[in-house]
Amino acid sequence: MKKYIIIAVLLVLGKTGFSQTNWKLDKSHSNIKFTITHMVVSEVEGSFNDFTGSVVSESEDFNGAKVEFIAQAASVFTDNERRDNHLRSDDFFNAEKFPEVKFNGTIVKEGSKYYLVGKFTMRDVTKDVKFDVKYNGSINTGRGKVAGFKVSGMINRKEYGLQYNSTIESGGLVVSDEVEITCNVELREQK
Repeated sequence: MKKYIIIAVLLVLGKTGFSQTNWKLDKSHSNIKFTITHMVVSEVEGSFNDFTGSVVSESEDFNGAKVEFIAQAASVFTDNERRDNHLRSDDFFNAEKFPEVKFNGTIVKEGSKYYLVGKFTMRDVTKDVKFDVKYNGSINTGRGKVAGFKVSGMINRKEYGLQYNSTIESGGLVVSDEVEITCNVELREQK
């Protein structure tokens, strides 16, 4: 009799406690932005207009969720056509030869803080990264669940082969090595 009770409990837990939820990035309510320091005294922002992402979670709070993200390097946009073309060139992304910027990793919850930990790939160079995550919560819209996040962190572009730079008269660099990344992400549950 005890054997049947244990099996019944395991079956119930298997259906309710360990279900997997697939989420897809809602592109119309998400953005992928970056900021660099220009000429030491100002900041220039850019974004990627073509990107996809998915999350697979086995918990309500997204701890341990698997994350995949791809941005098309040719979709880089800074609201300046000449600069955008330069960013697509071999001085920076070389979008023709290396068309994708990728991330694969996991959302990790440590206490009340969240992090995105994994592999970031640009120009076929892959490095371990750890970004801060603000989990804004999730709601049921009546047409399915929606969850929101803000991801932020820094990378050194030169570690990924984006080597272009020149020095201004005062000795500073035209383009900073450090790049701030900010992503506002809205996910929609897939059924």
